[in-house]
Amino acid sequence: MTETTTGAVAPGAIDTMPKELAGRLEQHRTELTGYCYRMLGSSFEAEDAVQETLLRAWRGIERFEGRAALRSWLYRIATNVCLDLLNGRQRRARPMDLGPASSADSTLTPPLPESAWIEPIPDERAVPSGGDPADVAVARESIRLAFVAALQHLPPRQRAVLILREVLRWKADEVAELLETTTASVNSALQRARATIATSDVNAPVQFAALDDAQRQLLARYVDAFERYDLDSLTSLLHEDATQCMPPYDLWLRGHADIRRWWLGPGIGCRGSRLVPTVANGAPAFGQWKPSGPGGTFQPWALQVLDIEGDRITGMTFFLDTPKLFPLFGLPPRPEA
Repeated sequence: MTETTTGAVAPGAIDTMPKELAGRLEQHRTELTGYCYRMLGSSFEAEDAVQETLLRAWRGIERFEGRAALRSWLYRIATNVCLDLLNGRQRRARPMDLGPASSADSTLTPPLPESAWIEPIPDERAVPSGGDPADVAVARESIRLAFVAALQHLPPRQRAVLILREVLRWKADEVAELLETTTASVNSALQRARATIATSDVNAPVQFAALDDAQRQLLARYVDAFERYDLDSLTSLLHEDATQCMPPYDLWLRGHADIRRWWLGPGIGCRGSRLVPTVANGAPAFGQWKPSGPGGTFQPWALQVLDIEGDRITGMTFFLDTPKLFPLFGLPPRPEA
């Protein structure tokens, strides 16, 4: 098996497969990536897991014999890959999952390692295009950051059951066959998983609603206010209980007062930033560059992912690992590029 120096399967390894087989397997890459992302909470680990899945399928294709649908077989392999990766591992989280809100006066503690955090993912990597619009809508809703974070509270097998049953709409007997267990065990695991999710701040996936005209105007006002650093206008767009967090730091803020004080204090370096729109986790997002380079040149600073409810912004996550995330989202090193 071709591997990278970190042990992950090299992206080019699948190119050695017979062309016809590679084409059949590649048809399932996007949906498998979405599945592995919900399981693992990491866009990069999800892509490695899918690559490993496709390679295992290639090596085992002679034993497949068409006794089940190729798609079902690939999901069985992907589930086993994810369960292996999750064995004994600490769950990924968001800052608000780790402790109470901080104040704007709080000192940043040392950053936590990448493995501690839920990572964002571009929609096109995890949501298959075309198909039933209702299925696409559920796929987008079920990669929202809050939902993926809630999934991480579940034991891995319960996580797989909930995703397969509630998101992908598999029948209980199909999930039982995949997990090599009984239908009764699947139904019991689903019941326990639902109870755990119910105690979180999110519900099971619901119908995804595309942004309406008012929300698109809200985003336009957000970009205008942020780039002008007009904090009166900016905070007027936020829900009174809006949250802000900045992985890899565990500090997070809640409410207008602390968010405003942060932007006028430790966050003042964001003044004069430029934003470029993108989409992440079924939500509006922006690449952010701030004038921190030589001569005030713009440097990548954050991938912002926004949560919107109604006519207000309810959450802002600033992912600071731009060396990894900007290439993933196709964002250039300079905003003018």
